[in-house]
Amino acid sequence: MFTVVIVAVVVIAAAVLLFIGRARAPGGGRLGLQRRFGPEYQRAVARHDGDVKAAERELGERVKRHLSLHEKSLPPEVRALCAAQWADAQEQFVASPQKAVAEADALLTRLAKDRGYPDGQESEELIAALSVHHAHYVHGYRSLHTAARGQGGTEEMRQAMVEARPLFEALVTEQPASAGRRRPQPRNRRGHLPWTPGRHHAQESGTS
Repeated sequence: MFTVVIVAVVVIAAAVLLFIGRARAPGGGRLGLQRRFGPEYQRAVARHDGDVKAAERELGERVKRHLSLHEKSLPPEVRALCAAQWADAQEQFVASPQKAVAEADALLTRLAKDRGYPDGQESEELIAALSVHHAHYVHGYRSLHTAARGQGGTEEMRQAMVEARPLFEALVTEQPASAGRRRPQPRNRRGHLPWTPGRHHAQESGTS
């Protein structure tokens, strides 16, 4: 009888240690997934109509596919060129919002692929990979990609540009994925995200 009790205690202890290990491991267990994916975790649960287990299976598969990805470094001249192209897209937003958003989307996609993310026709696979390494920024890319397809008005396109900028900066400056969670950006009294004006936008604002 005593031996049976000892065996039972050992089994329970092993199960507890396994649970703790999974929770602490990156992407392991519910707590690990919540820590890694942040807002993406809740989005996945919503996509699966509240089915937490299905959402966690999806996120776990993302981790298995993309955790081993190592981001490639960019030459300084490439980083400078990308920064200039992003600034140009912002500058032309006032004159042609749709074109500016499309160019920013293409630039961000190209930049992600240059950093070593999946190079394919399926944008969802690229988003999945980005979510593993930049979960707190990937919503911006998703918004920009949607806006580039003509879904939404000018204000939605402007918000998409603003929301995508943190991911662009993280990739172009080679900011580590663990550098910290994204802080919510302050909104003005109308609930709009702030816009970083380009030269033409500043001139227009000064004359209004």
